[in-house]
Amino acid sequence: MFRLVFYISLVLYSLTAKANEDEINLLVFSMQNEIEQVQNEYFKEVGLIHIELKKIRKNLNNNSNLSSEEKLDYFIEKDNLENRLLKLKNKAETDVFKIRYLKGIQIVKLLYEKVLSLDHHFSAVQTISEINRISNPNEYPEFKNIKQKLNSSQNKKDGYNLTDLLGTNAVVSVTNTFLNLFNNTSLSKKEKEEELKQIECIIDFTLRKTNDLNLIYYETEYLKTSNENIKKDIEGLFKNFATPLSYHTTLPECRNNDDWATLYNSLNNYVEKMNSLEGVERYKMRVELGFPVDQLIKFIYKYNDFIENGESFYQKFATILRSYENEEQCQSKLKIEYTKLKNDIDASIDKFRIAYKPVEINGSKLKEIIYGLNEFD
Repeated sequence: MFRLVFYISLVLYSLTAKANEDEINLLVFSMQNEIEQVQNEYFKEVGLIHIELKKIRKNLNNNSNLSSEEKLDYFIEKDNLENRLLKLKNKAETDVFKIRYLKGIQIVKLLYEKVLSLDHHFSAVQTISEINRISNPNEYPEFKNIKQKLNSSQNKKDGYNLTDLLGTNAVVSVTNTFLNLFNNTSLSKKEKEEELKQIECIIDFTLRKTNDLNLIYYETEYLKTSNENIKKDIEGLFKNFATPLSYHTTLPECRNNDDWATLYNSLNNYVEKMNSLEGVERYKMRVELGFPVDQLIKFIYKYNDFIENGESFYQKFATILRSYENEEQCQSKLKIEYTKLKNDIDASIDKFRIAYKPVEINGSKLKEIIYGLNEFD
């Protein structure tokens, strides 16, 4: 029993994203109190029954003067007490399954908030238009000015004008600007060098980092898609939790309408019905209660892989952005979006480490939460 308490405590304490720490503590403490209460009540009643059974066995073994009727009464009382022991064991096991199930739902609820936070996070990251403003020289005022100056030159026969399509291409645009600049006969060599000095950092940065910045964008889009799949998975997991209870509201609807009380009432009704059954029917209902917890563990593994991969992606992004060797001398020419992107990525790494961090589980604890190992087994 205490092993189960310890495991779920670890799980709940690790779920810190977008959830008040006091709320998580209350969940852990309420779980501990509930399970300890089940345990204390069970062993208290079991202890009293065993005292009665011990008296009966003693009377049957040590009193040879008992009549057949008295022996029969003792045997009937013994059977009744053993039946009470079985019912107590069944009820205690059911209560533990209920607590596991209830905390499983609450874990799903907290994980869903983490996934939604990730959803908001990815929605806030740089879009392709923002990446383009950083990586395309045509988005820098200094570069635009020189292009316009060259295009308005009196010696247009010395230059080459690009089509609208090619004019937006970073490499082609830079090449064309170079050709126009050095072929321009209206500018002196010194003027050309001065013009080039105005845009050299822009050209150097964009030609070196365009592919890297595009890589960051497309891999972030991949993470956004993966997170969307994770969100669908947890919504499906919630459906697995809710279906045995005949609760058919989706997780987003339940969350948005704050309908958790209805779900918990459905759980109480389910457990009440299960306690009224015996044998195979009762066992089937208990399996239905335990199966979603198994699915929760599988989801946790998938979630953990995603978070660990996400952090690795952002570590790579940070390395890419720090790798621009001329950043110090070109800092004043770089767009503010570049600095913002670096800051956003550093903040994202912290979020993956703290807010979205993986849920810690291991082999022995995995068996406990899947199979409900406890002191009653």
